[in-house]
Amino acid sequence: MEHPENSDLYKGLTVNAGIDQPSSINPYFKRKVRKKQLSVNEFVDGIVKGDITILSQAVTLVESVKSEHQATAQEIIEKCLPYSGNSIRIGISGVPGAGKSTSIDVFGLHVLERSAGKLAVLAIDPSSERSKGSILGDKTRMEQLSVHADSFIRPSPSAGSLGGVARKTRETIILCEAAGFNKIFVETVGVGQSETAVHSMVDFFLLIQLAGTGDELQGIKRGIMEMADGIVINKADGNNIEKAKLAAAQFRNALHLFPAPDSGWQPRVLTYSGFYNHGVQEIWDMIYEYIDFVKANGYFDFRRNEQSKYWMYESINEKLRDSFYQNNVIQSMLYNQEQQVLKGTLTSFVAAKKLLDAYFNELKK
Repeated sequence: MEHPENSDLYKGLTVNAGIDQPSSINPYFKRKVRKKQLSVNEFVDGIVKGDITILSQAVTLVESVKSEHQATAQEIIEKCLPYSGNSIRIGISGVPGAGKSTSIDVFGLHVLERSAGKLAVLAIDPSSERSKGSILGDKTRMEQLSVHADSFIRPSPSAGSLGGVARKTRETIILCEAAGFNKIFVETVGVGQSETAVHSMVDFFLLIQLAGTGDELQGIKRGIMEMADGIVINKADGNNIEKAKLAAAQFRNALHLFPAPDSGWQPRVLTYSGFYNHGVQEIWDMIYEYIDFVKANGYFDFRRNEQSKYWMYESINEKLRDSFYQNNVIQSMLYNQEQQVLKGTLTSFVAAKKLLDAYFNELKK
């Protein structure tokens, strides 16, 4: 439709052109060029040289659920294996509120100031069952360690899969060792299933307890106490010192009731204060004494070999489980079998046998 000002009736009128309208695109905008994905050899070279940025990117690949990322991550891990194994791996566990993160901050600074090398902290953070998210806030409670030049802190979400996270944590340990970290801390979610998995990837398992919880008498954490190579009572300061000493004595008595560990080492119970940094030297003396003890009697190498074998079988189980659930025939049958079980027309065992038979028949084709 023509504008009326263009009509011959208005030839005597002059229409101003107006001002130039600015472009809709910001003239100062610079398109961000995406960095190309590093090759496997570039990842390995960067990790071996101690490049923290490349190490972090490699850990992200390890934690990724994408199949292409997993394939790349496995290649990187395989090439990093010859550079790994030269570290002390310490698992740290305890009830929520026992002061695990604060203790790691204190322990880490202590060992970095008194011995050569670097420290990596791998923290497993619990994921919400409702939102599936994790806060990943452990670094905020490790104020001094998180800014130390020789430390690397990596929180990982449990994402509802303790076994999967544990496997990825073990793979991350290999990458950290290849990057030159000679001390590895693995912090667990808390007292529960994750402790068994973490115990199977560390050299020394430290259990942090509090005085007055009653666990030393009730024995409700017998399983985890049997795994511990050392137990420490935190918050032994102020008016709590006597309570901490009493708790330590009760834990020592409880440990005498357990079978002797395969390592031949008698677990010790110490008290300390993470907040006031009291008793930390004694804890490290205990850890180093344990490492010397098990290296002398051959248990150190035996335990690492057993752990490698354990994770081989765990990897097989995980791959078989994934293969089963990702099979097209199983996916088409699964919902129907589940509904029949819920209706009571099939037992759980019969439904499982039908699914397994269908899976194995599919493999034979």
